Amino acid sequence: MASNTSDSSPATDQRIPHENPLLDFSGLPRFGEIRPEHITPALDTLLAQAQAAIDRATDPATPAIWADVVDATEAATEPLSRAWGVVGHLNAVADTPELRAAYGENLPRVTEFWSSVGQNLALFEKYKAIVASDAYAALSAERKKILQNSLRDFRLSGAELPEDKKPRFSELQERQAALAKAFSDHVLDATNAYAYIAKTEAELAGLPADVIQAAREAAQEAGLEGWKFTLHFPSYFPVMQYAAHRPMREAMYRAYVTRASELGPTYGGGKAEWDNTDNVAEILKLRKEEAQMLGYGNFAEVSLVPKMADTPSQVATFLEDLAQRARPYGEKDWQELREFAANELGLAQLEPWDVAFAGERLREKRYAFSENEVKQYFPEQAVIQGLFKVTQTLFGVTIRQDQAPVWHPDVRFFRVEDADGTLRAQFYLDLYAREGKRGGAWMDDARSRHQRSDGTLQTPVTYLTCNFSAPVGGKPACFTHDEVITLFHEFGHGLHHMLTRVGELGVSGINGVEWDAVELPSQFLENFCWEWDVLADMSSHVDTGAKLPRALFDKMIAAKNFQSGLATLRQIVFSMYDIELHTSFDPAGAKSAIDLAREINARYHVIEQASFSRWPNTFSHIFAGGYAAGYYSYKWAEVLSADVYAAFEEAAKAAQGSVLDVETGTRYRREILEVGGSRPAMDSFQAFRGRAPTIDALLRHHGMAQAPLQTS
Repeated sequence: MASNTSDSSPATDQRIPHENPLLDFSGLPRFGEIRPEHITPALDTLLAQAQAAIDRATDPATPAIWADVVDATEAATEPLSRAWGVVGHLNAVADTPELRAAYGENLPRVTEFWSSVGQNLALFEKYKAIVASDAYAALSAERKKILQNSLRDFRLSGAELPEDKKPRFSELQERQAALAKAFSDHVLDATNAYAYIAKTEAELAGLPADVIQAAREAAQEAGLEGWKFTLHFPSYFPVMQYAAHRPMREAMYRAYVTRASELGPTYGGGKAEWDNTDNVAEILKLRKEEAQMLGYGNFAEVSLVPKMADTPSQVATFLEDLAQRARPYGEKDWQELREFAANELGLAQLEPWDVAFAGERLREKRYAFSENEVKQYFPEQAVIQGLFKVTQTLFGVTIRQDQAPVWHPDVRFFRVEDADGTLRAQFYLDLYAREGKRGGAWMDDARSRHQRSDGTLQTPVTYLTCNFSAPVGGKPACFTHDEVITLFHEFGHGLHHMLTRVGELGVSGINGVEWDAVELPSQFLENFCWEWDVLADMSSHVDTGAKLPRALFDKMIAAKNFQSGLATLRQIVFSMYDIELHTSFDPAGAKSAIDLAREINARYHVIEQASFSRWPNTFSHIFAGGYAAGYYSYKWAEVLSADVYAAFEEAAKAAQGSVLDVETGTRYRREILEVGGSRPAMDSFQAFRGRAPTIDALLRHHGMAQAPLQTS
């Protein structure tokens, strides 16, 4: 009978905790004990064990069967992946000079090992022999999918390259890993380095009280007079949105869009500190060389091999179509905003640092509410309870507080149980922005579900990370509605990984899912943040405890697609830039990556890009986050997620009930969440929806189903 408590790895089966916490796989990571000095010794051991397993698997005497090749190598390489995942996670959420140095020292070793595995022709031949054997037909669908994915990945890793070409291919992988780390470090350092110190109350005009309080506490913590504002999003964006003091908005905007560029702070010799310009150019050059070595015309073609989209031109056509549909709405949004700014705010020339401010003022006038007013109804605990209730109602699980070592006192830990009380999964929740933590929001896996050959079951564990404002002034943290949506988004990713029923590591949870389908469950869950019965149940005013008033909710719904045309065009710019950068752009040519960004913006957006903007230098998704030639995935998967959510809308309409329809939720869990990457994403979609996807629901959700009214 399978156990739900065993977490040991056969290759390092240690029931007694190891003195090096990174080598202890008997339970959850011992975050309170892990130190930078543990990293190198742990990797010495794990890399040696993993290499020994590869050598045994590739020995001519080893039979080409699943147990002796796939299972055996997996048992030795999974502990390496888990330990290195812990190190990478700490590097992202608890950066210190010592940890950064240890991570940087070992990154080439880990990259070199995985590169050597991918290029190992003998191992490739063993996998091909398994596929060609009579035993292949008897393998499960999950194992067949893993083998087919592996053959594809071997080819993309250069296994079929001539032996004299493989060292150079390995160099490309190692150098790209180092450059991605440098890119990410520069973004974090440039973000941490800047502060605007407000000296007068006049500079604070228009800012919400909790933002002012947070700035006051930040200044006091730094031993400064006044109020300290930073480029971390919970501090930066409220300034852009609410600050009436225009010079403050301009100063912070300029600092934000020139981070990690040649326009940033300089040090001895006049060179800008943390400039990513050279990193971007070299990354693109190396990706182009990698594609050519593999026989592809450009890196986008390489990137799309494991994705749903077939060709870069198919992606470009999809984006072009969406851009044409969105442009009239974007033009209308922009005209209205400029007219309002000129007539109501006295801003005859709307500068980039005015756009968010003018937009919020227009929203307040048109819909008679502000985002800050809504924010007071969403204190942290009420939001989390509401999120858990949606999950528990739809998917038949229970979420409870749990205990585990954590990397920061603010981190919380939970367990997910099936209806019978059986442990299904666990997750860490790290919500607040802080120094040493990478910006943005993301989900990552700490470990995957795995039904081992000895009968024990490893349950999945995930990290859910956000960068929201921490509690200030003795009050609970309150989230904007956008932050509530972000939390639902990341939790949707988490559910994809945690609720899987697949026991094979390679296709369990998010593993093996096409990259451009990975956003389906996350964007799907966002939709519930616009439902009255959900929001009413998860709101509680931070001062009075009152529920969100229906009248305020109705205003939110009326404003839901406020400036959606501009928002869509902004995403089109990011996506098209990414695709062109990895198809037709020549990194050795006279045109720079910044020049291309200006061209793409001018082609697709209606708002002119600031001449000094260097936003590509902080575009971590494509230069340090795995989305290279894949940023379009957000819009591609949004078509799928909107269509999936439409099934819940249809069920609610048919029963005259709630979108929290248990029957539809059960079907969604069974056909999409539980199968993970064990079958193509399109097959999972069609199994749930009963047909191919259409763009109709996406356009309707964004208010673009009809042609906009003509503007004068």
